[in-house]
This record gives sequence, C-alpha cells and structure tokens, in this order.
Amino acid sequence: MNLIRNYRNWRRYRETVNELSRLSNRELNDLGISRGEIPFVARRSV
Repeated sequence: MNLIRNYRNWRRYRETVNELSRLSNRELNDLGISRGEIPFVARRSV
C-alpha cells in the first residue's frame, strides 16, 4: 500500500513540476512563484 501511495505522490509531483515549467515567467510571477521555487511548490502539492 505504501508503494502505491509513494508512486501516486511522485506522479502528482512530476505532473505539477511539468505543468508549472510550461508557464512563462510572467505567468509564474502572476502566481507569485519564481522558476526556482517550482520544485518546492510541487512538493507542497503532494
């Protein structure tokens, strides 16, 4: 059960990173996120 949960969390993290990475710097700025913060924001989404 732990393995499945970890895999789902990892997928959610990767999807969030990929989605945020596709945004322009201006769009990220509108959200209050800098490009360097993407991994941290994605980690909080898990």
